[in-house]
Amino acid sequence: MKNIRVILAALLAASLTPSAQAALKILATVPEWAALAQEIGGAQVKVSSATTALQDPHRIEARPSLIARARNADLLLATGAELEMGWLPVVQRESANPRIQTGSPGYFEAVRAYAASGRMLEVPTRLDRADGDVHASGNPHINTDPRVYLKVGEALATKMAELDPASAAAYRAGHAAFAERWRANIARWEKQAASLRGQPVAVQHKSFSYLIDWLGLREVAVLEPKPGVEPSASHLSRVVEQTKAQKPRWVLRAVWESSRATDWFASRAEVPAVVLPYTVGDTVKDLTGLFDETLARLLAVK
Repeated sequence: MKNIRVILAALLAASLTPSAQAALKILATVPEWAALAQEIGGAQVKVSSATTALQDPHRIEARPSLIARARNADLLLATGAELEMGWLPVVQRESANPRIQTGSPGYFEAVRAYAASGRMLEVPTRLDRADGDVHASGNPHINTDPRVYLKVGEALATKMAELDPASAAAYRAGHAAFAERWRANIARWEKQAASLRGQPVAVQHKSFSYLIDWLGLREVAVLEPKPGVEPSASHLSRVVEQTKAQKPRWVLRAVWESSRATDWFASRAEVPAVVLPYTVGDTVKDLTGLFDETLARLLAVK
C-alpha cells in the first residue's frame, strides 16, 4: 500500500510539472500575452492563443480544439478581471488539466500582476447587472498601455522560471532583453505622440481607456449607453448633440468591434473614425508593431 501511495504521488507531481525534455507549453487567452510569453521564452516555450485579433475576447466559443490545447498546457495565461468569464471556466473544467485550474501553479492572470503595482481604471463603485457588462476589478483592457507589459512581463518570467527551473536563466535573460528594448520603445512612442496629449476623443466601447490614460487624451464621449450594449440611433443622436461643444478629434473602435455605431456617429458628428488594431495579429506581427501601428493611425488624422 505504501508503494502504491508513493507511485500515485509521483504521478500527480509529474502531472503538475512540465517535462524537463519538452518546451513549456503555454496557452494564452489573447494574442498579446501569447506574444509577451514568446518574447520572454524564445525557444524554451511553445505558445498559442485561444483567440485572434479579429475576435471579441469577451465572447468566444469553447470549441473541442481549444479544450484539447488546454488539456496539454503547462501554463494558462489569462487577462483576468472577468474579461474571459463567459468562456474560460468552461475550457478549464472540460480540459480536466489540474495544472491550469484557477489557484494552481500553472494559472497566471495579467491583471493580478499589473494591479500589484499599477492602477486599475474604472473600478465600479457599485455592482449591478443593469449597468451592463461591468467588471468588479475595473476595466480589464490593460493591454492598450505599453507600460503594463513591463510589470506583467517581470511576473510572467518569474512564473515561467518557477514552472521550468531548468530554463530559469533563459527566461530571466529573455525578460531582461525584452525590458531593455521595451523601455526604449516607450520613450520613442511617447516622444512621437507628444502632440496628441490633451486631444478629445470618443470611443465606441471602453476598450482603449488605458491607451487614453497613457497618451494623456481626454475621453469626451462613449457611444455605448452601457458597457456591452449596442447603441440605438436615438442614443447616438444624443451623443452627437452632447459633443458639439467639445468635438472629438477621432471616434475610436477596435478592429473586432462592429462598425455600425462608429460609422453612424462619425458621419453625423463629422469626425474621422479610426479603427485601432487592439492586439497582435491581422496586420500586426508583434507587440512593437502593435503600438507602432496604433500611433501611426492616430497621427495620420490631420
